[in-house]
Amino acid sequence: MSRVPWGKLGLFAGGVLFGTAGIKILSSQDAKKCYTNATAAVLRAKDSVMETVTTVRENCDDILSDAKEINAERVAADAEAVISDAAESIIEDAAEAIDKSEK
Repeated sequence: MSRVPWGKLGLFAGGVLFGTAGIKILSSQDAKKCYTNATAAVLRAKDSVMETVTTVRENCDDILSDAKEINAERVAADAEAVISDAAESIIEDAAEAIDKSEK
């Protein structure tokens, strides 16, 4: 005698029924409206995020520009200090040379 696994057949039949009902539910007009609204919300969120990203990029560009300007000013100030120190050294050397020649 062959035993029919009624439990397994019942689970299979229930799965098929549940799957069929699920497909009907997922393809209904109400579900489509829900999907459409969810997609619209995601697109709005994407637009908001892209606006924020654009603002952050603009701020980063401003920061980079300001940082380059600060570094250029420092380089110019350092160069001016070197020139000033060199000029003072030349003046001091010249003054010492004059003092030595007068003696």
